[in-house]
Amino acid sequence: MRAPRLLLLDSASLYFRAFYGVPDQRTHPSQPPTNAVRGFLDMVATLVTAHRPTELVACWDDDWRPGWRVDLIPTYKTHRLAEGSATAEESPPDLTPQVPLIRDALTALGIVRLGAPGFEADDVIGTLVARHRGRLPIDVVTGDRDLLQLVDDAAGVRVLYTGRGGVRDPDLATQAYLRERYAVPTGAAYADLAVLRGDSSDGLPGVRGIGEKTAALLLAEFGDLTGLRAAVDAGDPRLKGARRANLEAAAAYLDVAPTVVRVAPDAPVPEVSLALPTGVADARLLSVLAADYGLTSPLNRVLAALDLGE
Repeated sequence: MRAPRLLLLDSASLYFRAFYGVPDQRTHPSQPPTNAVRGFLDMVATLVTAHRPTELVACWDDDWRPGWRVDLIPTYKTHRLAEGSATAEESPPDLTPQVPLIRDALTALGIVRLGAPGFEADDVIGTLVARHRGRLPIDVVTGDRDLLQLVDDAAGVRVLYTGRGGVRDPDLATQAYLRERYAVPTGAAYADLAVLRGDSSDGLPGVRGIGEKTAALLLAEFGDLTGLRAAVDAGDPRLKGARRANLEAAAAYLDVAPTVVRVAPDAPVPEVSLALPTGVADARLLSVLAADYGLTSPLNRVLAALDLGE
């Protein structure tokens, strides 16, 4: 019998990785691309086999660039916009038609897929962590280091970070990992570090002159971002010269950046059972995906991992 464990998948992170990591096996351009679908399904099978969750959710971007984040920091993810669009995310042409197939595969298999209007998958994950922390251990699977802010040993929340080793050999991010890799003690401290450091991949400027190591040192000295800002406002003599000037100049950014960086703990995510499927949810759809798109093998691997047979 499996011990209780909730596995939360950052779906877009995984299928983008699959698209770039799995070879395109088409023999003719007229055939539909399926490498991201095959790779994503294989990742699900690998993760379920390795970590044996009792509950599983594919978390979804209903809005990859929420307006409320853009209102606070207009540069948020601007470099990811498709050319000529104010809303659409740039996506490789061969990946775009595969995303609906991934949704269909999850539906057919009966794997829970959850999003929330106006929120990113990160927020869905943050909300589910807030909702279920303490009820059972939680593993978050992602290649996005922003989600390291959710690490919490006491609540049993870990991040399986796929950035280097993929889903087969992810970094197991606990608070010890955060201390060793980033010199911060908690997930909350990592969020403060991310605010100060910024992130060019998300269009977050950070504070001029403060990189990762300096941010960690400042947080260690002043406790957290709130303590650091209070020290700036109070004229603390430990802050002087260019560092003080840069922190003062970044005041407007620091007023809003924490809201943008921190994942929402209260997105309107539906309350549903997160349990692993006990049977195929849509056999006809599963058959269509297998036959029309050549997905028999990866679908069977997921079915086997879920103990649903082939």
